[in-house]
Amino acid sequence: MSGADRILILGGTGEGIALASALTSLPGRRVISSLAGRVANPKLPPGEVRIGGFGGVEGLAAYLRENKIRAVIDATHPFARRMGWNAAAASQTTNTPLLRFERPAWMPQPGDHWIDVADWDEAVNVLRGKARRVFLALGRQELAPFTALKDIAFVIRAVDAPDADLAFADAEIVLARGPFKLADERVLLQSRGIDHLVCKNSGGDATDAKLQAARELGVTVIMQRRPPRPDVPKVSDVQAAVDWVRSL
Repeated sequence: MSGADRILILGGTGEGIALASALTSLPGRRVISSLAGRVANPKLPPGEVRIGGFGGVEGLAAYLRENKIRAVIDATHPFARRMGWNAAAASQTTNTPLLRFERPAWMPQPGDHWIDVADWDEAVNVLRGKARRVFLALGRQELAPFTALKDIAFVIRAVDAPDADLAFADAEIVLARGPFKLADERVLLQSRGIDHLVCKNSGGDATDAKLQAARELGVTVIMQRRPPRPDVPKVSDVQAAVDWVRSL
């Protein structure tokens, strides 16, 4: 690579920030991080930042052409399924190299009691008639299916406050951003008498303490498995991504 090659990072994750920090230190690279804008006050990575969608595959392809993007790194959340497929299609259309940076998924450990589900409707069916006090560690935009469970008390943790019109019969809102400490997660589960935890298999270290606490306390975990992603080159550490950029 030569000159000020533009590297587009599809970010919004801790990995995206780490990648931007590493790549901005490389000579001859101009790093642009794109954030979806779903969080009110996101933590911004170094380098240039754009916030908002592209307008689907065609919009992203147009952006890659117009901005002469040399390479794309998809460091979006493992559950950002649409962006992953859009990135693969736009990169193929424009012949732009694409790398997927993906944190390893969590795996159940001895002592865990996990129930895998494909979506939140399935999670609701699992909880119905079995759970009494449930900790929802989800994004605020994914809470609506659980409002159907009127006989369950919920503790809901999110970065931003959920919509006020969500009709939960009994819900406590906890606004917080990870990483979370094991001791604090243990206190949260114990003090609220949580018997079920609902979360996505996001992977990573920032929010896995809740799983350790659930294991210690015998709390059942309803785990949404990851959606399929396109088959593209993939790495799971920053140095491998930096090496990939250097090799272009």
